[in-house]
Amino acid sequence: MAVWETWRDAMERALYGADGFYRRGERPREHFRTSVHASPRFAAALARLLVDVDAALGRPDRLDLVDIGAGGGELLVNLLERVPDDLARRVVPIAVEVAPRADGVPACVEWRDEPPAHITGLVIANEWLDNVPLDVVELTPAGPRKVLVEAGCGAERSGPEPSRDDLDWLDRWWPLRENGDRAEVGSPRCAAWSGVIERLDRGLAVAIDYAHRAGERPVYGTITGYRDGSTVPAIPDGSCDVTAHVALDACAVAGEQAGATAGVLTTQRAALRALGITGARPPLDLAHRDPRGYLAALSVAGEDAELTDPGGLGGFGWLAQSVGIAIPSVLADLA
Repeated sequence: MAVWETWRDAMERALYGADGFYRRGERPREHFRTSVHASPRFAAALARLLVDVDAALGRPDRLDLVDIGAGGGELLVNLLERVPDDLARRVVPIAVEVAPRADGVPACVEWRDEPPAHITGLVIANEWLDNVPLDVVELTPAGPRKVLVEAGCGAERSGPEPSRDDLDWLDRWWPLRENGDRAEVGSPRCAAWSGVIERLDRGLAVAIDYAHRAGERPVYGTITGYRDGSTVPAIPDGSCDVTAHVALDACAVAGEQAGATAGVLTTQRAALRALGITGARPPLDLAHRDPRGYLAALSVAGEDAELTDPGGLGGFGWLAQSVGIAIPSVLADLA
């Protein structure tokens, strides 16, 4: 017998239930390519940002480095290899991940399933918010209705009216205009991001994700599945990752309400270029003077190009919000 659920309930069970996709230990690198896996240059850019945050905080004796949605821990490992020795001795790396601790993660990395209650330092949430479960609402001739899904096959049908809170969020951030239009109610992501900001005593939090802004929302939504490196139908049966793009502009307002004192919303392309990931090709004469050096520099330029490609990873959104410090000048200039 078919069981019909809201998309939020189905995603929660499929991703984080007892035998959910992430709960059982699936690693992102096995199913889709993130900036972390594309190049260590991504970690190098974030290491530069960590140095700036440390300076803004007055170089405290303890500097928290929190990776939310840490996957296999690769970002923290790569970051720790790229910070100055003095800073490395003061950094406390914390991986936040519901899956069991990944093999090969150094003992110095604390592994936990919830962020610390108090954080002073840098929080990175790379492709985390897109996996926070949320509901889908469709405009029907009878008005807005939640979309129900059957987990076994992904079939859908119309369900109950959304709550007043959901309708208020939609009216502000993703209004539905014509029958058949769909929206993904991003309030759970706003709440999740607020929870991060509330834990940040002093420092900077950065959310990096597939994103869209008001006025540019996709008419039919963005829910997608990923498995074994391929896009697959978003069937919430636990067999695949189920994801949806993030309304980072709404999260920015939620962060401000939670206590963020400054913020920047930009693209990965702009942010990484500000952090030194330029993609500039080496001069051709270097090929004659230093062929090996030329090939190495050309490889770096290729990695930079992938990370900043506006049609790919470079098109991701970056939301950086601070508490108790200014946004580092390298990012503040993008406001």
